[in-house]
Amino acid sequence: MINLLLRHTVIFIFLVLLQVLLFNNIMFSGYVNPYVYILIILLLPVEMPSWGLLIVAFITGLTIDIFSETIGMHTASTVLAGFIRPYVLRIIAPSDGYESGGSPSMAMYGGRWFLLYSIIMVGAHHLSLFYLEVFSFTDFFRTMLRVILSSGFTVIFILLLEYYRKAAKE
Repeated sequence: MINLLLRHTVIFIFLVLLQVLLFNNIMFSGYVNPYVYILIILLLPVEMPSWGLLIVAFITGLTIDIFSETIGMHTASTVLAGFIRPYVLRIIAPSDGYESGGSPSMAMYGGRWFLLYSIIMVGAHHLSLFYLEVFSFTDFFRTMLRVILSSGFTVIFILLLEYYRKAAKE
């Protein structure tokens, strides 16, 4: 239990620092922002209670909001991602189910499964984040394009980080 808590704390600190120091400064053509900190929510244990998941999501979003000087946008989007995560995991569950005490990862469930999981979760997070940012549906198509492009870049970076984690374990 202590080992699991320590591992996820290190992941939290690493991803928040990576987001704040590197990815917040990356903006492709002033339009596309990768937000890899959502990986914190993706890698939490499958059996984590919903209330714990929402607390971690809230703390993660609030931390990013503080460093990004945004007013609750990341918090709201990350809590939404934490809220839908159990439903997404239930919908895309492997045929033999999830391993007890396991965390959803590429190493445990394969690249195709993790890609689908990442696309759904990142897409939901980015959809809420960018529409909260513009707070209007008048520019629907431009915002949707930004959601799609940013989600694509975020998923690519998440897969690279997850591939690196998988290679480091071997």
